[in-house]
Amino acid sequence: MTYRLFDLGAVDLDQPTQIGPDGRTAAPSTGIAPTRRRAIGLGAAAAFSLGACAQNLASDRRELVGPQLYSDSFRAGPGQWRIELEREGAVTVDGGILEIDTAGGCSVWFREELRGPVMIQYDAVAVSEGGPNDHVSDLNCFWMATDPGAPAGIPPRERSGAFADYDDLLAYYVGQGGNRNTTTRMRRYVGEAANRPILPEHDISDPMHMLRPNARQTIQLVAADQRIEYWRDGVRVFELNDPAPYTRGWFAIRTTANRLRISDFRVFSVR
Repeated sequence: MTYRLFDLGAVDLDQPTQIGPDGRTAAPSTGIAPTRRRAIGLGAAAAFSLGACAQNLASDRRELVGPQLYSDSFRAGPGQWRIELEREGAVTVDGGILEIDTAGGCSVWFREELRGPVMIQYDAVAVSEGGPNDHVSDLNCFWMATDPGAPAGIPPRERSGAFADYDDLLAYYVGQGGNRNTTTRMRRYVGEAANRPILPEHDISDPMHMLRPNARQTIQLVAADQRIEYWRDGVRVFELNDPAPYTRGWFAIRTTANRLRISDFRVFSVR
């Protein structure tokens, strides 16, 4: 089944957007008609795949994409983020861009706790401009991340930025273009050191799922009860039906020995 994309920048986010299984908008259950919605073509860089929120539903079901919960236009400094650097590097915010330029591991945590069901969306570029860290690899992320046993509202403890230091999280993780842009993998972290489980179908080496130098792409992360998904430019790359889902936690952008540019970060409720 094919789904259309819609530009959320043109949506009245004060009202939920109801999406049918054909990817078309419908009047919300409140009786208020949809406003300022316009369809755009598949693969447009700033698009939000509303079909992502209906892909796994039966043909007679509809999903609601609710109001925007959080956003960062990256024009007022990095105050909404906590930075963990393993080695020399810089994380800067300027002109609508969060740039990570690091010689080692780096995790940049959004400070707000997210409670599902949610959709996280941002645009990302793996930079190749001749810089010392311009390796075009490792557009990675954690979402719904917590420390085992941590009370609600307590973020993950500060870590060193080294990848192995995050093994004991409870979290979902995707590493797109890892291992020098040769693998793309999804994992469900289970809170155990030196244990990063992976399913065979979540270990991809197909070049179509790797990174392209200087190409802007839109990432969407879904955590909607048991349904966990990773979308890139309107294409669902990974899905997981989790019988014991992580329903709250924190989001981080993650990379290592690389330079990334992140923009247009937004979080939406999904119901």
